Amino acid sequence: MLATQPTAYYVLLGFCVLLGLGLLVQAWRGGRRRIVRALAGLVAAAALWLTAFPPTRQVPAARGQAILLTPGYSPDTLRQLLRRLGAGTSVWHYGGVAASAKIRPLSSLLTLTEQRPKLRGLHLIGQGLAPAELLVLGNLPVTLHPAVAGVGFSTAFWESKLALGDVLRVEGTALLPKAEAPAWACLLAAGAVRDSVRVPAGGGPFRLRYQPKTAGLSLYELQLRRAGRKLAAEPVPVEVSTPQVPAVLLLSATPSFEFKYLKNYLAEAHYPVALRTTVSRGLVQTDFVNQPATDLGRLTPALLARYAIVVADAATLAALAPTETGALQSAISAGRLGLLVVAEAAPLPRSAPGRADFAVMPRAAAQAAAQPLAWPDAPAGARAPLPAQLRPASALRPLVSGPGQAVAAASRRAGLGFVVVSVVPETFPWGLQGRLDLYRSYWNRLLTAARPPAPAEVAWQAGTRWPRPQQPLLLHLTATFPETQPTVRALAAGPAVRLALRQDTRLPEWSTAQFWPQAPGWHQLTGPGRVTHSFYVYPAGAWAGPEREERQLAVAQQAMAAPGAAVASETVAQPWPAGWFFGLFLLAAGYLWVEEKL
Repeated sequence: MLATQPTAYYVLLGFCVLLGLGLLVQAWRGGRRRIVRALAGLVAAAALWLTAFPPTRQVPAARGQAILLTPGYSPDTLRQLLRRLGAGTSVWHYGGVAASAKIRPLSSLLTLTEQRPKLRGLHLIGQGLAPAELLVLGNLPVTLHPAVAGVGFSTAFWESKLALGDVLRVEGTALLPKAEAPAWACLLAAGAVRDSVRVPAGGGPFRLRYQPKTAGLSLYELQLRRAGRKLAAEPVPVEVSTPQVPAVLLLSATPSFEFKYLKNYLAEAHYPVALRTTVSRGLVQTDFVNQPATDLGRLTPALLARYAIVVADAATLAALAPTETGALQSAISAGRLGLLVVAEAAPLPRSAPGRADFAVMPRAAAQAAAQPLAWPDAPAGARAPLPAQLRPASALRPLVSGPGQAVAAASRRAGLGFVVVSVVPETFPWGLQGRLDLYRSYWNRLLTAARPPAPAEVAWQAGTRWPRPQQPLLLHLTATFPETQPTVRALAAGPAVRLALRQDTRLPEWSTAQFWPQAPGWHQLTGPGRVTHSFYVYPAGAWAGPEREERQLAVAQQAMAAPGAAVASETVAQPWPAGWFFGLFLLAAGYLWVEEKL
């Protein structure tokens, strides 16, 4: 203070000396209580000086340690930590924290890194720092003292991108005090509760499901409710897209109502579908829907290239010529075609791909009648004849199961493609009985499993699961480095921002760009070319529980990479609180004023 403001220092010193002398002379001229008034005058002058320039004291502090307050910090945790480390430990606040005026604000984390190597440890109180912000600290040892979790959701998982017709599943864990009553976790869509589950006192896991009805960008809501009162609410953004339906080729060895009904169902669902039915030797009947007619007499590479899935019965596979079998197996192995076989209660023909793993075991006559079937998200009441079952094998992935975990349908990888075998001979009665939901669910599961893998496409990915406004977001692009830089914009409002992509030196098909969202809501990336990708930026206070879990994990990983050393103690000079001296000044000046009035 003497070096930086010498003029103010001496001016105030002269003023306090003159004030003390003046009050001393005035007290001595008075007739009553001269000594008390003189002491009060000297105390007032000295207290005024000490208010501006308080003396310092030596207090204990942890050497090379600092405390950083983040949103949600607890003052009690701060007091306990200062009691342990020492009252002289440096304390900052960061990220819009409401703290006392004595605590210094920290505008940038780079300020902490500039204090290395003197600073050897940082204690975070509250929510902590995002993983991207922790990277700024380098290898500085960090210890997190998290805030106490309240009522809400600690974890939550769901698929942010769904195909129309798929089921949205939201799973996680809810937090509730043990002393309070149970609550309900509810999933809301279009303002109405679509699914709910009871959460016991003390919290617990939950699982909710809902099937979106329309395609587009949707924002659902997950709520925790008790007796009609909302305890917590979090957004659940989901992008529902209209899937590209694959072209399907149906091959039946004999006229079959099962195949005819499947053809009609696929046609109504806008699938390009063709049906070839063998009427007699050398005579076939064909039918085409949603596609032009072509020759289906023989399976050639050119013909199979027009379709993504072939559905055939076992008799058709057995009657294929060697050249047809070779073309079919080559297309499957190359990942261009998927095969779905409707098997009988007999071994598969030798030409069937993956025959060694698909061992068909006939069931007793009493067990061949209508049996209950089950698969994930299957509607209730699924029953169908089951004359056989598949022997479980390590290479098989069960798709549909019967009584006693009997495998009724399973898939197996064959090269780059997939082969699916089902021993359920008839499913059309479900449609005739009005159970179209059951029929749709069954065949969608089998066709999805048989569909060949999609070719590698341009893919965008956000670097964090919980993007926030005013926080850096790392965007990853997997594609050839584009000639024109992509853009990103908020769909609600705002101009498009051009991204500065940086190509990875080790993997040229990887590129990254940093983006600073300005507001919550849906955002859309455009490029390269006509590629678009949507992602959601969450409000600042949304999903604090899962984000807290991620931040604790990031701190734990950094602590393993940069373990802290033993903390040594030291003493630092700290000024006495100026308020004490100002109060003493008011007390002395007040006494002199009252004494003058009496």
